[in-house]
Amino acid sequence: MTDAERTHLRRCLELAREALEAGDQPFGSVLVGADGEVLAEDRNRTASGDSTRHPEFELARWAARHLSPEERAAATVYTSGEHCPMCSAAHAWVGLGGIVYIASSAQLRQWLSAWGVPPGPVAALPIQEVAPSVPVRGPIPDFEDEIRGLYHRCFVGN
Repeated sequence: MTDAERTHLRRCLELAREALEAGDQPFGSVLVGADGEVLAEDRNRTASGDSTRHPEFELARWAARHLSPEERAAATVYTSGEHCPMCSAAHAWVGLGGIVYIASSAQLRQWLSAWGVPPGPVAALPIQEVAPSVPVRGPIPDFEDEIRGLYHRCFVGN
């Protein structure tokens, strides 16, 4: 992992923390172009009542409006948590490139179960089951403790 990738993942954690502080679940994502430039970023915004306001989905929409197909294919999404099936599908349909995530859906499911939190309404499928052609890297253990702590604060409390 490069220093630039670490910087992008740290920003994802900052965005996840911002989401949590705003009353949302802690998820944050950064869209990075082939040249390493941050093109767009977002955090979870589901507290408004719209459960589709995931950052990965918003970045896919942004990319569809602002990038050529070639630019989208060369871009990478860095994110605090593995894409849900909805976001994986949006990512693939828009033609974005790779995904690098900190915590997997399986990890989150395991943590929530250990904390006595019921699963969400949608199956937590790995990205590769929804979008098999998208290159994926994760989980990234270097940041696991921090994201697990944010999830714990969100779902269990301090």
